[in-house]
Amino acid sequence: MLNCREVTRLLSESQERTLGLSERMSLKVHVLICSGCRNFGKQMDALRQITRAYVKGANERHDKPDD
Repeated sequence: MLNCREVTRLLSESQERTLGLSERMSLKVHVLICSGCRNFGKQMDALRQITRAYVKGANERHDKPDD
């Protein structure tokens, strides 16, 4: 079973690459029983959504012609 350090590394890596089946399964099992890693995963998801919204807003502001 994965420890918390390995899980946080995999959660971070999952933002950059597709995890293998065994990695995904081990991650899911650990996150089911570990509230700290579950919270870390939720925080990473929230940060990703916030970052995407910020970039989208910045792009929209940049694309508008100046009046």
